[in-house]
Amino acid sequence: MLRPWDTQFWLEDSPGKTLHSKLLNKLTEDIKDGRLAPGSMLPGSRTLAKQLGVNRKTVQQVYEELEGQGWVVIRPKSGTYISQTLPEQTLTLSNEHAVNSQDKAKATSQLVEILYQDAVCAYSREISGNDGTPDSRLIPYSLLARTYRKVCINLSRHSKLGYGDPRGTTELRQSVKKMLSSDRFMSCSDKQICIVRGSQMGIYLASRVLDPNKGAIVVEDLCYLPARAAFESNGFKIISCKIDQNGLSIEHLREILGNYTISAVYVTPHHQFPTTVCLPMDRRLALLELSKSHKFAVLEDDYDHEFHYDGNPIPPLASLPHSENVVHIGSMSKVFAPGLRLGYIVADPSFIERAAQEIVLIDRQGNTVTEIVLSELMESGEVKRHIRKIRKQYQARRDFAAREFKRIFGSGVSFSLPTGGMAIWIDISKLVNGKLLDSLPGSDSTLSTLYKYDQISPTHLRFGFGALNESEITRSVEQLSEVLK
Repeated sequence: MLRPWDTQFWLEDSPGKTLHSKLLNKLTEDIKDGRLAPGSMLPGSRTLAKQLGVNRKTVQQVYEELEGQGWVVIRPKSGTYISQTLPEQTLTLSNEHAVNSQDKAKATSQLVEILYQDAVCAYSREISGNDGTPDSRLIPYSLLARTYRKVCINLSRHSKLGYGDPRGTTELRQSVKKMLSSDRFMSCSDKQICIVRGSQMGIYLASRVLDPNKGAIVVEDLCYLPARAAFESNGFKIISCKIDQNGLSIEHLREILGNYTISAVYVTPHHQFPTTVCLPMDRRLALLELSKSHKFAVLEDDYDHEFHYDGNPIPPLASLPHSENVVHIGSMSKVFAPGLRLGYIVADPSFIERAAQEIVLIDRQGNTVTEIVLSELMESGEVKRHIRKIRKQYQARRDFAAREFKRIFGSGVSFSLPTGGMAIWIDISKLVNGKLLDSLPGSDSTLSTLYKYDQISPTHLRFGFGALNESEITRSVEQLSEVLK
């Protein structure tokens, strides 16, 4: 029997960020509104996919999800039908309150919600935001694949894929210890090291170990917002400290210490995020002396130590005198790719033990296979060789990006060439001249307003060159010029 009419669907006005969510929401809405009556037959997955111009698998997945929710019934060799008995749609206010789990959940902050939505959107896009991310195209995939295969075979043969130490595998902690000793002048034992899933997890764990009842956390005036969100989520009062062309202002920090009880100071001394400036030695020593005299922790986020191009980098805070209160947080994700999720915390053994106790509650332990793979690559010298190779490439990209900004913008913008990292901090105040900019073209530039709460109009942008080759850098800078010039 032929259908008298083919049911048409329109997804343009349907809520959702992906085709999957748009179609799911549209069909659910049409069933609730009665447009799709109980017992009526939906178009076949191939027919609907052709009508909407989407992949057939998307339609099949939506149908399966609707069946799981009780909206449709899939009959093999027959078709997909609207269920005769629909899910309960009308509840009394008291019953609705009883089944609504959101009423029982803690409210989140607006900052956390924004960061979460950015992360979800970034995952659904082919190219996500780039304010200094590494280029995943430079990963030595063949080497990684061979090492993963070798490690998986060895671990399975020796039955070592069970539960392990929440602080991380002994092999990787010892490899990190050697690296810190040789490359960063840090003397520590493997009991002072805890492996984590990237520096963000290290920051969050540190804020879990610290006590918000014992003081506020000081952050740099322009700062890494996910760190601030982690501190706020654990109940800390946040106080901003001024920064200048040399990083954290010690004078302003002294004023803050005179007026508040401080639990910790969070800093990015190697390349201040987002301005890229390096904290000079005199300020580092002054910060450590204040930490010792006022008994606050220093959370040192050393997120890109490997990428320093001009001369030798200043040693980390954790390697200097009076560094007893320093919690050093590092990452190996930028060496390869953020998706590998490997970082570490270096601190007093008692602090590390408390961090490991938190890990037991949320994760039990890290990824044993990936940790052993990285350890083997570090011990064989492959990590050092890879860093040496890509450091030259990132330095060349930095220099090329600087030349392109000068060529395209001339004196309209100004910047100091960063000594390292994967981004340039560009002064665009001459071009903005009071204009309000909500966004920029592309995903390679981030306005300074996104790093500070109380800034009214943007004065700078952070341009990420690390994930771009030369032609992509040129295209991105030219797109910027169309908006700013």
